[in-house]
Amino acid sequence: MAHVENTSSQAKSGRLIVTICLSVVFGMAGLSYASVPLYKLFCQVTGYGGTTQTADIAPDVILDREMTIRFDANTSRGLTWEFKPGHGPMKVKVGETNLAYYEAYNPTDKPITGMAIFNVTPQEAGYYFTKIECFCFTEQTLAPGERVDMPVSFFIDPEIAEEPNLDSVKTITLSYTFYPKEQTAALAGN
Repeated sequence: MAHVENTSSQAKSGRLIVTICLSVVFGMAGLSYASVPLYKLFCQVTGYGGTTQTADIAPDVILDREMTIRFDANTSRGLTWEFKPGHGPMKVKVGETNLAYYEAYNPTDKPITGMAIFNVTPQEAGYYFTKIECFCFTEQTLAPGERVDMPVSFFIDPEIAEEPNLDSVKTITLSYTFYPKEQTAALAGN
């Protein structure tokens, strides 16, 4: 009889171990699935990785501090557009609303939809680089042979003056890379 109880106890112990192992495996799978959206949210909240902020209106305060904004434009290998900044570097005052343009051209004979992924360097400045309006917020479809100017309205948040680690930053680079619609969904983790 003791042998039967021992076997029953071993079976319960075995089921417990299997349950724990399966829970760990499913928990790890769930965390890995959620890691991309959680990381994206973390970057948006903290500005980590050069992720910029968004706002509906500009601040009321404009500082005397000036910064140079450089513009960079790239396309992925899968997108046949020509894409470039509409102008050279801009000198801007911290807190002042600014408007810049990028130019895009579809040299093909078919409509192409793309979406821009953006980044700011130095990465620490991303938290203070704020966009009011940007072509990067939505997909862009260019008809065959179409050429467009794509605006981005932005400001540097005056709170940057309260961050002593960024006192030496004089230049910020705003960089966009356009991807075909299909690649963008994969990059975003959708």
